[in-house]
Amino acid sequence: MAKLLIVYQSRTGNTQRIAEVLAEAAKAKGIEAEVKRGRDTEVADLEAADAVALGGATYHHDLIPSMKEFLFKVEAAKLEGKPGLAFGSFGWSADAIEIIQETLIYLFKMDVVEPLKVNAWKEEEGMAQVGRVIDALAAKL
Repeated sequence: MAKLLIVYQSRTGNTQRIAEVLAEAAKAKGIEAEVKRGRDTEVADLEAADAVALGGATYHHDLIPSMKEFLFKVEAAKLEGKPGLAFGSFGWSADAIEIIQETLIYLFKMDVVEPLKVNAWKEEEGMAQVGRVIDALAAKL
């Protein structure tokens, strides 16, 4: 069974909720899914997974500091070619999600799917996209 590691850093709990919903959707597709906070995740955890989803909230057009720290911590991870997903929540801009997406593509050289961006004020609309991104990841496993 393929394993998806979902790593998040959340400021208000919205991104954590997205991570949990992603895991439920993956499990419904027969994918083993594990959700972890960035601070509890090591390079070896990322390298052991078949696919990786990284999520963080946008705060003042940037990553929250804990997600920046996590990305620096795992910068040397060998993830080239693995399926990847950037996800997160935002209020008025989705800049952090774009930063994570670019990190997955250009630093980690992963095979990414379209990111999942959930506007905190339109959560139901954003969560409706979860099935689409899980299907796209499953197609790469």
